[in-house]
This record gives sequence, C-alpha cells and structure tokens, in this order.
Amino acid sequence: MSNKQFKVAVVGATGAVGEVMLSVLAERKFPVGEIVALASGRSAGDYVKFGNDEVMVRDLATFDPK
Repeated sequence: MSNKQFKVAVVGATGAVGEVMLSVLAERKFPVGEIVALASGRSAGDYVKFGNDEVMVRDLATFDPK
C-alpha cells in the first residue's frame, strides 16, 4: 500500500457540489496531505467542513496553483 499523500484543491468549495466533494474525500479517507478550499472572493475567509476539521476558503481569483 502506498503512503503517498496528495495536495487537493476543491473549486467551488462553498457550493453544493464542493461541499459534497469535501465530504466524500473525508468519508473515503482519500490520502490528502493538504486540502485547499477555493471559491469566489465573496466567500474568501469563510470556513468549510472537511472531516472533523474546518478549512479556510481562499479566493480562486488570486490562487496560484504552483
């Protein structure tokens, strides 16, 4: 079994599909090393649930995927 962990970005994290994606990733214990929640500037600074944690939403317009 691999111990590889992934950096995962979820675009639209504050919307219905984004919330489900975060929930499924957590429920299935996807090997996430780092999760990045992205949404519009309106939602930047809000928090979304990821498993037992909360992740701060970042502005998609200013996010650098590098």
